[in-house]
Amino acid sequence: MNYFINLSLLRRNRNFRFIYIGQFVSFLGTMITSVALPYQIYHETHSTLMVGLLSLFQLLPLLFTALMGGVLADRHHRKRLLILSETFLALGCLALALNAALAVPKIWVLFIVSMIMSAINGLHRPALESLMQQIVAKDDFPMLGSLSTFTYSVSMIAGPAIGGLIIAHFGLLNTYIVDFISFLISLIALSLITNITKPIVTHVESVFTSLIQGLQYAKSRQELLGTYFVDFIAMVFGMPMALFPAIAHAYGDVKVLGMLYSAPAVGALFISFASGWTKHIKRHGIGISIAAVLWGVSIIFFGLLTHQLWFALFFLALAGGFDAISGIFRQTMWNESIPNTYRGRLAGIEMISYMSGPKLGDTEAGLVAAAFGITASIVSGGVFCVVGVGICCYFLPKFYRYKSAG
Repeated sequence: MNYFINLSLLRRNRNFRFIYIGQFVSFLGTMITSVALPYQIYHETHSTLMVGLLSLFQLLPLLFTALMGGVLADRHHRKRLLILSETFLALGCLALALNAALAVPKIWVLFIVSMIMSAINGLHRPALESLMQQIVAKDDFPMLGSLSTFTYSVSMIAGPAIGGLIIAHFGLLNTYIVDFISFLISLIALSLITNITKPIVTHVESVFTSLIQGLQYAKSRQELLGTYFVDFIAMVFGMPMALFPAIAHAYGDVKVLGMLYSAPAVGALFISFASGWTKHIKRHGIGISIAAVLWGVSIIFFGLLTHQLWFALFFLALAGGFDAISGIFRQTMWNESIPNTYRGRLAGIEMISYMSGPKLGDTEAGLVAAAFGITASIVSGGVFCVVGVGICCYFLPKFYRYKSAG
């Protein structure tokens, strides 16, 4: 049994190789900006509530555009949708850079530009997910899940760490410029992809009807609902990223902020390197559930040990490892069981699940921390995560018992 990540898909599939490299670079840049935005807001306001509200503002447009993006991805040329959306995301980075160049940066600009970029991400992600399924063979879906987790984990480690260093040594203006350059590289990679065809649409319904069909399909599949709800609960209650700036501030070192953001990805990176065993697991429902529970337990210990940095980082890394296992099983489950004609719309629903969870989680963590303190916010979130996953498994037995036919 091969326990390590398999990279052969990058060698065998030219289109996947280009899109993978481009998305790797652009996601790395996005992670750099993901540190810069909350840092800039906390630096200007010294308010965990304002940091939490940033995530709420980013979520609101995403709830609409992710669903619309799914409909567009199932109807239109997915490569062109990606190029268009990444062009606007690059322009958003320039707007953030121009604001950072002001003598007194405008907080409202950060909120508005972040909302617009989040809305565009709602169009970008469904096109990307459905295009990946279109260009990768079904037998390679488990490998795709592992490579995606590898991209996420490396970017989450390197991005925040690089972001913290750039902020500390070169300022916020250069931090946003780096993200802009990463999108330019991704756009070049996308332009090199060939032989991508528009999805075959035999009957064109209205946008609303097409959207409803996607929602009805998701509703009819209890095992899919389970993946959405479990991840949503875990992220809402067990993702205290909005509190990282305050925790780093207590240590008096901006570099600690990068370490906190990077720690979960360290665990995810370890899992992605040693992910060969995951393709032999067929009981994906059980795997997702156990991983989500252990994520919550790890977050509880992180909350109890925030005053001891290295122990706190260890449990954050442990949580990231369990989240990576859950993510590999979720993505494999989605790609194996969802027809490509629905893949864009279902990717939009998936995006709402795994993007809205952390955004609402930031808001929840900020509100509870403002009322009861940072430790109470983190620990209570971990407890609710464990309880919530148990409730999902009880009421969605088909999800818990799901077994891959592959």
